[in-house]
Amino acid sequence: MGNPSRLRHELAQEAGRILLDEGIRDFGLAKRKAAEHLGVDARHDMPANIEIQDAALERSRLFASEESRAAYRDRLRAAVVVMEQLAHLEPRLVGPLLTGMIERFPVINLHGFAETVEEVLIELADRGIHCETGERRYRSRQGREQRVPFIAFRGPDDTEVEMTIFPLDGIRQAPPSPVDGRPMPRAGVAEVERLLAEGNEAEPLS
Repeated sequence: MGNPSRLRHELAQEAGRILLDEGIRDFGLAKRKAAEHLGVDARHDMPANIEIQDAALERSRLFASEESRAAYRDRLRAAVVVMEQLAHLEPRLVGPLLTGMIERFPVINLHGFAETVEEVLIELADRGIHCETGERRYRSRQGREQRVPFIAFRGPDDTEVEMTIFPLDGIRQAPPSPVDGRPMPRAGVAEVERLLAEGNEAEPLS
């Protein structure tokens, strides 16, 4: 099915489309689905995660409308509101919203820092905010798997928010990104406000 480099490019494009259109966050799953859609053996030389993210960003910008760009900026504003309301957790914006990706099923992804996730749950319950909980798996720089709790709740304008709660000292070192293995990009509220002021959702942060 074509030469290897072209096929790898097609797999990256299809996996990027799957990330955007189906709301999938797992790069491995997106690769497997892309291989299935293209009729390729999943053991084929697959594109790297960074290639898939680049393809998703390119597609996001190509098909963005004025309406979807406005909705993206609204989500940035909602993120600022949540970050200001939970400022004592020193929240950081991460994920597709920070990279400038305009998704079909968007989520505001934040990192917060506290002694325990229970204290955060109690505080939000006292504010009348219902939360659901779960765990994320991160790979440490030493290659060990780390399980970190997250809470999910509704933010301003019924936005979907997921905040992963790290220990207090977790603010010093971001976990490795699933995209390229480097420390995951994080942005504080001032940086998110700067993104809004610039009105430029097309430039990913590194």
